[in-house]
Amino acid sequence: MKTSIKTSLIIIALALLACLACLVWLISRPDEQDEPVGVSVSDTSRGPSFEVRVVMPRSALPLGGILPDALVEKLDGTPRQLRFDHTSRGAQIGSVENDRLELSADGWALFIETDGEGRVAPGTHLVFPLGLGGRRVRLDCRHADRATGYLRTATRAGSDELGGRFLVELATCKNAESGKTTNWPPAPLTVRGSFAGLPHRRR
Repeated sequence: MKTSIKTSLIIIALALLACLACLVWLISRPDEQDEPVGVSVSDTSRGPSFEVRVVMPRSALPLGGILPDALVEKLDGTPRQLRFDHTSRGAQIGSVENDRLELSADGWALFIETDGEGRVAPGTHLVFPLGLGGRRVRLDCRHADRATGYLRTATRAGSDELGGRFLVELATCKNAESGKTTNWPPAPLTVRGSFAGLPHRRR
């Protein structure tokens, strides 16, 4: 009798673990969540538009990312994803070229540059606000020694307006105010987005 009870408890525990694993997999798959980026900025008739999203690595999330972002942000924790776009407070468009992109908003600053062969260059970085360890900080994150990512642009027919997509992985962060290096993130952040109708601007 005791053996059958133990067996039943083990089966129930394994089933619960399997359900939990499925839940984590379903709600924290960054690759699939990132696919729709750019849908909202495809219409250039309303003027310049852009969207930037920061997808956190699963290892950086509380309980593997099973908690809703609204709750995590109230606790000043790390959400699954952060974003800003052309409608965000203080949104600005800086340098826009085939090998350079500069976008910002209150608390945010994204700068992407590529070399002559289309590879992400060392100047690429992102400054953004984040709840980390129960407190609010602004991080300045850059890629690892070997950069991963791209910036793809295209000129709109009959104009000098640029549109395109980008993706970069940022592996090292420091406190933007103090300049001190942090031990976060445990794995690279994925920054991706798209833009449309941006006026060509040289530095």
